[in-house]
Amino acid sequence: MKLIGIDSSGLVASVAIVEDETLVAEYTVEHKKTHSTTLMPMLDEIVKMSELNLQEIDAISIAAGPGSFTGLRIGSATAKGLAYSLNKPIVPVPTLAALAYNIQFFDGIICPIMDARREQVYTGLYTFNGGEFTELKEQRALSVQDLLEELNNEFSGEKVVFLGDGVPVYKSVIEEKLINTHFYAPANISKQRAGSVAVLGKMYYNRGITETAESHEPVYLRLSQAERERNEKNSENRE
Repeated sequence: MKLIGIDSSGLVASVAIVEDETLVAEYTVEHKKTHSTTLMPMLDEIVKMSELNLQEIDAISIAAGPGSFTGLRIGSATAKGLAYSLNKPIVPVPTLAALAYNIQFFDGIICPIMDARREQVYTGLYTFNGGEFTELKEQRALSVQDLLEELNNEFSGEKVVFLGDGVPVYKSVIEEKLINTHFYAPANISKQRAGSVAVLGKMYYNRGITETAESHEPVYLRLSQAERERNEKNSENRE
């Protein structure tokens, strides 16, 4: 079984090829480049280097959101283009689940956080229960304060590991407010990786969780800044 993985949901651009139990290739970059100019050249490079016949892939796995509105749209357009041209299904993988899947078999709570601005984060809570990847709290947008209160109260006594681009933004708040014993993922597994998107996508594919190119849309969770400002302006005009 062969899958392509794509993640452009945040600052990182990442593409990967997974075949059965092998991560054949992964190309990940976080360096002041726009995903619109990097994603397809990166994918072309790993396809060429791995001598992959694209017609042989079974599906395109995509980090479906939440995340950067622009990044999600670029990733979605890339996945849809491939799915159309190859007549293959898309496997939508929740961004936070894919991030959490970087931390294999941690004995505690895995808490990915992405900076959603306005003192909020995109987050979810996950664990490996008996070796099985398990969602404890579905991905959502909430304030950092609410997240830390939830961990202190509902998951009191549990160890927590944090990862994602929200860590450097809110680390001081975590250190001040969180009672639980906690850790931070090292740099090699702290951000999005398309390899995790592809491997998790393989699990979802086997469960029949797929979409067509026509039906796939990113999951934003929140309105964009432009949409919020337009709604606020319309509300003011009505008043």
